Amino acid sequence: MRSARDLRLAVSALLLLLLLSAGVLAARAQHEIDDESEFNYIRGSKNGPENWGKIKEEWATCGTGQMQSPIDLSDHRTSRAPNLGYLNHSYLPVEASIVNRGHDIMVKFNGDAGSLWINGTAYHLRQVHWHSPSEHRVNGRRYNLELHMVHLSAENKTAVIGILYKIGRRDHFLHELESYLRRIADTKEKEEMVGVVDPWEARGDGEAYYRYMGSLTTPACDEGVIWTVIKRVGTNAVDIL
Repeated sequence: MRSARDLRLAVSALLLLLLLSAGVLAARAQHEIDDESEFNYIRGSKNGPENWGKIKEEWATCGTGQMQSPIDLSDHRTSRAPNLGYLNHSYLPVEASIVNRGHDIMVKFNGDAGSLWINGTAYHLRQVHWHSPSEHRVNGRRYNLELHMVHLSAENKTAVIGILYKIGRRDHFLHELESYLRRIADTKEKEEMVGVVDPWEARGDGEAYYRYMGSLTTPACDEGVIWTVIKRVGTNAVDIL
């Protein structure tokens, strides 16, 4: 389990985009486990990602799955699919809370925050969270930050929009939440109401994107997750603390 110092560094990474520690995808309501003490994100360690599939029988997919995320989105491995069209999503301002989950910081929407539509199915936005550095790579490059917008359908199927960031001008969505991020940095599982949050400000450019069928990136590494990674890389400014 990460120490308070590690967590402070993780939150600083959201603001500074400088930390080199990995995060985790969350669609926790149906699929993820709540107790993170049984695994970690330290590669090469006994309970690290390479060994997740051996820790518990129900986590076997982490080691044997054929559609595991994240991946490297290399140009030579992808092809253009003109029929996908513009990303069909619509979001609404709604009351939200921010939660320190120990391994990441999550903004949870407490109401109808809008939906992403894929092949006629509505996936409702439940929460967003950040990873630093990015989980996905593009042509081998890992970016400073990755935002995940986690959606669930009525059948509890998961669809995630991933947005990559590099250092540049300030990102308005993250800047608006900065004071809350600082306040909960040292207290795991602390939840604080933040008022109305508009997820539309975090949506990214929906004109060009990668799409593939993958998985959650924590045990039990459930597959069948629809990933949409925005091709245009966003920017966020370095904030000197």
